[in-house]
Amino acid sequence: MSSSSSTSTSPSAEIGVIGGSGFYSFLDDVTEIEIETPYGPPSDPITIGDLGGRRVAFVPRHGRDHRFPPHRIPYRANLWALRSLGVRQVLAPSAVGSLATQYGPGTLVVPDQLVDRTSGRPQTFYDEAAAIHLSFSDPYCPTGRDTALSAARTADWAPVDGGTLVVIEGPRFSTRAESRWFAAQGWTLVGMTGHPEAVLARELALCYTPLCLVTDLDAGIEEGEGVTMAEVLRVFTENIGRLRPLVADIVANLPIDRTCPCPNVLDGMKLPITLP
Repeated sequence: MSSSSSTSTSPSAEIGVIGGSGFYSFLDDVTEIEIETPYGPPSDPITIGDLGGRRVAFVPRHGRDHRFPPHRIPYRANLWALRSLGVRQVLAPSAVGSLATQYGPGTLVVPDQLVDRTSGRPQTFYDEAAAIHLSFSDPYCPTGRDTALSAARTADWAPVDGGTLVVIEGPRFSTRAESRWFAAQGWTLVGMTGHPEAVLARELALCYTPLCLVTDLDAGIEEGEGVTMAEVLRVFTENIGRLRPLVADIVANLPIDRTCPCPNVLDGMKLPITLP
């Protein structure tokens, strides 16, 4: 694997991966790109390389040194940078807590719904126009979800098809009362980074597919000391060896031509900004 840095002519990629630890070295023949966006720099320079016969751009969600807590991640810069490189399909692996006892640590869930319980995060590119109202009833790309589920089944993951991811502000974990309340609503997972990533991807007409790895049962679901960061890191580390090749399989099987609704969500709208 080779690497270089560029600040002039940027290479392109068709698929983006927004991830964390364990994904920093999963591309071949890489080029590192420093990008400035109207929203500042992304979490770190973007790494572009080959994966599964496709050109992939990787952005470390929290930064390589994990310096960005969930509520400080430059979400807008990350998505804008990916689109400016040519990315139109995004995979977003993340660690989450489970709100259901049947989905224990090590379970892979591809949710189909999202609930926003964050506060104060910039979550739109369209601050200057009153008429930009995008459909978000189904927040994830249907083709991306189908591709992810099929690849996971082939790899013997036994993935969970569907479920609701509730995104909390963080960086603290939920109280037991909050956790029980989330579960009582019928929600499935709790995480800290799935919003505003998904809605920002929609605003850029990108396909966005979450891959949620359960690392713990949330505080109100299981008795004991509650969720700890050590537990989350341990379970994620134990499963990264399976998750990384799964992402490669999904990348290889994503369609080249997008026939899902995602590319057309901005049709007929007069945007207040020029998209990259």
